[in-house]
Amino acid sequence: MKEHSLRSLPGIPVLLVQLLVLIGCIYAVATSGGLAAQVVVAIGIGLVTLFLAIGLYMVEPNQAAVVSLFGKYVGTVKDNGLRWNNPFFTKKKVSLRVRNFESGRLKVNELDGSPIEIAAVIVWRVVDSAEAVFNVDNYESFVHIQSEAALRAMATSYPYDQHEEGQISLRSHSAEISDRLKEHLDERLTAAGVDVLEARISHLAYASEIAHAMLQRQQANAVIAARTRIVAGAVGMVEMALAELQKSGIVHLDDERRAAMVSNLLVVLCADRGPQPIVNTGSLY
Repeated sequence: MKEHSLRSLPGIPVLLVQLLVLIGCIYAVATSGGLAAQVVVAIGIGLVTLFLAIGLYMVEPNQAAVVSLFGKYVGTVKDNGLRWNNPFFTKKKVSLRVRNFESGRLKVNELDGSPIEIAAVIVWRVVDSAEAVFNVDNYESFVHIQSEAALRAMATSYPYDQHEEGQISLRSHSAEISDRLKEHLDERLTAAGVDVLEARISHLAYASEIAHAMLQRQQANAVIAARTRIVAGAVGMVEMALAELQKSGIVHLDDERRAAMVSNLLVVLCADRGPQPIVNTGSLY
């Protein structure tokens, strides 16, 4: 069921007319002079005027009034201020303001099977008041429940950490993950007339029972990556040193002493601490 506009009358002029009619009825009763017919007519007009006053209602800024007649959707009024429609119409107010909430911390298994804790902030608003009222029972509860379901589904589709080059992970690709979460939410909430403006991860961590082990693994991966880079740089420096020595002809080394020099240079370049040099004051060999 799609939303469509419904015309309504300005409420203040209608209210003023009704007040004047009521004042006239009271005056007619007071000056009836015992005429029963005049009293009956005045009272009848007054009762009808009071009944018509039921059609007055207020619409605030960024709010819509969904109007129905005996269970049938009639239209939506978005004009601000005091409005008037048929007294038999039923009006349900729907806020069109931007709203947000933070989901609870969910414990789920990511793609590799490790338990993690994850939460998200969802920014949303109603864009179709008719769908929000008639397509779901309670659109606010629907948004909260479907948001948590979408967050669970998204979290199980990606690993916590990046294991391969170009792989999308929860921790390293926050922008991409936010876009995917928004897509999941749009698919689930469109039927309720809700538009998701933003969805982003607000909390992400390993579950407490494996947090220490995962921290050790992350530290080990960092150490391995650092060592790999150090070794690669050291090998390049050794190659450059040997090439410069051979090019300048400063010293000529056989294979055995070349290997010893390479070993010493790698030890110096890859060591955690500064080397302690030993000066040879004797012969070269």
